[in-house]
Amino acid sequence: MAELKADVLVLGAGMVGVGAALHLQKRGRDVVLVDKHQLAGEETSYGNGGLIESASVFPYMFPRDFGEILRTAMNRAPQVRYAVSDLPAFLPWLVRYYLASAPDRALAGALAVMPLIRSSLIEHEALIAEAGVPELMRKSGWIKMFRSEATLARAVRDFERAKQYGVQGDILDDAAIHEREPHLSGEFAGAVHFTEPGFVLDPGGLAKAYAALFQRKGGRFVVADARTLEQDAGGRWSVATSDGRLSAREAVVALGPWSDLVTGPLGYSLPFNVKRGYHLHLASRGNAVLNHPVLDTDLGYLLAPMNRGIRLTTGVEFARRDAPPTPVQIARALPRAHALFPLGEPVDAKPWMGARPCLPDMLPAIGRAPRHPSLWFDFGHHHHGLTLGPVTGRLLAEMMTGERPFADPAPFAVERFG
Repeated sequence: MAELKADVLVLGAGMVGVGAALHLQKRGRDVVLVDKHQLAGEETSYGNGGLIESASVFPYMFPRDFGEILRTAMNRAPQVRYAVSDLPAFLPWLVRYYLASAPDRALAGALAVMPLIRSSLIEHEALIAEAGVPELMRKSGWIKMFRSEATLARAVRDFERAKQYGVQGDILDDAAIHEREPHLSGEFAGAVHFTEPGFVLDPGGLAKAYAALFQRKGGRFVVADARTLEQDAGGRWSVATSDGRLSAREAVVALGPWSDLVTGPLGYSLPFNVKRGYHLHLASRGNAVLNHPVLDTDLGYLLAPMNRGIRLTTGVEFARRDAPPTPVQIARALPRAHALFPLGEPVDAKPWMGARPCLPDMLPAIGRAPRHPSLWFDFGHHHHGLTLGPVTGRLLAEMMTGERPFADPAPFAVERFG
């Protein structure tokens, strides 16, 4: 059977992989998008809060407050849960995460990723217009609510700091919260309404719309197992498909939480881990309407008005990527969410579980593989895969095609880990 050929194989059809494929295609490359599913956006890109976080200029770092660390260690923080049996496996990574979260290192990381964060909505808007799906995004921002004066005060300080870097928003008191969200119940110390970010009403659907755009423009989408990736004596990369081997001069690893299954056998030992998360869609009762995504910060869950229903999302679970689901955080959040908003019956048969791919400094790996000049990395986007997929795709495509990168790619090179 004849070998199928292309310029570039992009392994992974989540938001990150599709973003890279589109930008490479735009620069004249013959690109094949490879995924184990028949459709794009079926894994991590499907389950998230739907936020294009152009205001999140500071990454999600390990807490430095002793009380918060103690609550987390005792498994009493609603925002984080861990499986005690898995602690030996991920404790060394947590130590690296803690060290990378030192204030000076965290600030350096924030400054490095800021050009990408601040350009993220611009890149999405361009692709949404080209894909013809403006109905999938609102530009109303999201609301981060606080029940205690202490957590509100810290948030206001953080917001004032973020304003120095161009972040916009409003400080809300309890009355203003209920004015913007009249169907919420309960009393709050206050909130921050981040007014800039976009909100996607169907994240998996947006990835599919971008993949459809890629195919309309001549791109190929092939079902294959990325773990079959091989390099031949001539330096070409190939994967096995039902129609034979598919080969290309270059390959991009954009497999999110499964990226190590390809990079590991090739000799790359990266400090890679996952943060698992869950969501559940529920109907609204009566004529109740939720206008924005709202984060009940102190109780550790978010409600977002998706096309499928109100999506209840949890915080972080530290567990093995492939361990059976343990949706304890969903069970704990459900009564709190029912008290906050008039929720009806679940739309989903069971909670969805996904995994966020993380490196300890909460920066993605973007760039050339050190020992394989024709292999490229585009993974590790932690909580910001939806946000950063198109913009890191642009950065990667500029590097691969010899353009001058719009942002400094050096902080995202895997050589930073030695």
